[in-house]
Amino acid sequence: MTPPDTDAVSRAVGAVTDPEIRRPLDDLDMVRSVRVEGDTAHVEIALTIVGCPAAERIERDVRAAAASVPGVAQVDLEIGVMTPAERAALTERLRGGAARVMPFGPDSLTRVIAVTSGKGGVGKSTLTANLAVALAERGLAVGLVDADVHGFSIPPLLGLVEPDGLPPQPTRIDDLMLPPVAYGVKTISIGMFLPRDQPAAAVAWRGPMLHRTVSQFLTDVYFGDLDVLLLDMPPGTGDVAISVGQLLPHAGVLVVTTPQTAASDVAVRSGLVAGQTGQHVIGVVENMAAMTLPDGSVLDLFGAGGGQAVADALSDADPDGAAVPLLGSVPLSVALRRGGDTGIPVVVGEPSDVAAQAISRIADTLARTGRGLAGRALPFTPR
Repeated sequence: MTPPDTDAVSRAVGAVTDPEIRRPLDDLDMVRSVRVEGDTAHVEIALTIVGCPAAERIERDVRAAAASVPGVAQVDLEIGVMTPAERAALTERLRGGAARVMPFGPDSLTRVIAVTSGKGGVGKSTLTANLAVALAERGLAVGLVDADVHGFSIPPLLGLVEPDGLPPQPTRIDDLMLPPVAYGVKTISIGMFLPRDQPAAAVAWRGPMLHRTVSQFLTDVYFGDLDVLLLDMPPGTGDVAISVGQLLPHAGVLVVTTPQTAASDVAVRSGLVAGQTGQHVIGVVENMAAMTLPDGSVLDLFGAGGGQAVADALSDADPDGAAVPLLGSVPLSVALRRGGDTGIPVVVGEPSDVAAQAISRIADTLARTGRGLAGRALPFTPR
């Protein structure tokens, strides 16, 4: 039998992807050495931190990759940890050489969408979580920021709950945080940082702390290259809405309302505030719309027409005269509620449900309308 090739083992091991950073070990300088003696491959790798949550999976994948090379009968794997200097170099490389710079500025290729509502209780977070998963299912790289600091709910909606009932904590590489991933969506929430011995602790913060938290989520969390970044905004037009408007003035805004007049009238205000900060409303989604009962009758629990009324009002108020579309109407659905309770989004768990289909159509529309390139610097130099 031909002896195993050292270069082949190096390529196989280097191509293994770190499950948290989502990049090959070679790119992260995590492969320290590879040598072959007889039919044994000796591999040494360096994990990013002590107690790395992905250690077992990385070890398993590295062993499998090395063993897949023809001629390798045994794998001798040595696992170490990066030095502080190596970690510093890694965080700098992940940030593209820039120190603590928010990567979603005006020149970013990532499309940023803030999902807002005028009042609470309209199903905004459930809709945001399902839209994020639906977009990821369409092959897009998706990030999700739970910006509703006081009423965070995204982790359980995505099933990001550990056996103790608490959300997983992000892995830290120095001052860089790696967001947990669920259904292909990289997610961050203040709920991941609460004291583990106080899972029901309330977040009682005012403006400066809220601004700092949102800024850190956008700056210190390593999302990597994203096609879409969704922000689940708190209801209303308070501190967080103003902070996001200052930090992301180029973001698109998706306004969520119910058909009820009491909700739709208030929802218009969230869209108007977005315009005042320079953001633009990309559309309206009507949630909790009429549902068809088993006997064929229709139940308009919250009335009808609120979504179109919000779209019309925001169209009339647009300074450029642009029409704000009603992107979709999501009916009341037991399956949608059930998915939120179990942490299995309805677009995954029960895709044939009418609410899942409505959300999927909205995701199709958002996926087709990418961010324009006009007026932005592109990362290349002409020759």
